[in-house]
Amino acid sequence: MHALIETILFVFGLVALGYLAALTGFLKLDVGEALTHFAVGVGLPMLLFRTVATATFGGDTPWALWITYFSSVFIAWGVAFFTLKRAFGRDDRTAMTGGLASGFSNLLMLGIPLSLGVYGQQGFTTLSLIISIHLPIMMGLSILLFELMRPKDLHRPGMATVLLDFGRKLLSNAIVIGILAGLIWRFSGVPIPSFVMRFVDAFANAAVPVALFAMGLSLRRFGIGSHLGPVLCLVGFKLFLMPAAALVIALLLGMPPLSAKVAVLAAAIPSGINPYLIATRFGTGQALTSNTMTMSTAFAVVTTVFWLFVAEHVFT
Repeated sequence: MHALIETILFVFGLVALGYLAALTGFLKLDVGEALTHFAVGVGLPMLLFRTVATATFGGDTPWALWITYFSSVFIAWGVAFFTLKRAFGRDDRTAMTGGLASGFSNLLMLGIPLSLGVYGQQGFTTLSLIISIHLPIMMGLSILLFELMRPKDLHRPGMATVLLDFGRKLLSNAIVIGILAGLIWRFSGVPIPSFVMRFVDAFANAAVPVALFAMGLSLRRFGIGSHLGPVLCLVGFKLFLMPAAALVIALLLGMPPLSAKVAVLAAAIPSGINPYLIATRFGTGQALTSNTMTMSTAFAVVTTVFWLFVAEHVFT
């Protein structure tokens, strides 16, 4: 069996097992929430800490990688926004939420295991460069846009209040803490004691399978509801437009093969839960974002294989 297909089957197979455990009632949905808290709050931050603290990133500033990935994000987000407004008559804030679902890749729960399985530690190290700025950019921009689109008749907090609140939440985020701690340790030049590394490895090595299984449990909670037409459009933008844009931009910028492949993979990953959390916070677009996450994850079993093979043949 081809290594790419084997990796896809393993990654999405763990997600499917989690979904099956919830579907059959073997595990309660609350277990998925608890496992997700462990994965996102402990396991994945430890994995990122270890990578940032110990990996060799090379001397080049990854501007081309960032430009490629985030350009594809904004292309998918923008096209989805205007499609929801013009074709489906949604208001600005709902269209913004749906657009976010088309541009927000699940880099933590799916991106990390896929990059490790397909491209090894070097691929994950490259993906970590995207992850390190992904959350601040996407969350910060989302909050800013939603505040600007707040109806005039509603109370609007000052921009300084919004930015301070965002800064507090960002610095208290476990993923951000893991990355910052890794950077601090890296620049200190002090080697990590072997005893401490054993603890880090124990949590980091458990992060990926727990995260994938927890994701499957969570998908059972959200399911598939209404809004099928707009959701299919959002899924199409996420799984086809965004990786296609990343591939074209990577070619135009002449990126190194591995960086280009990782950028395309990151763009091809299905939508995650953060757009739903943002939609819940602002009280609009919850069904669009949750259904987009579920359906894009299901279809990604096939589309991810397609984009991995395309990237493999284009960037040699």
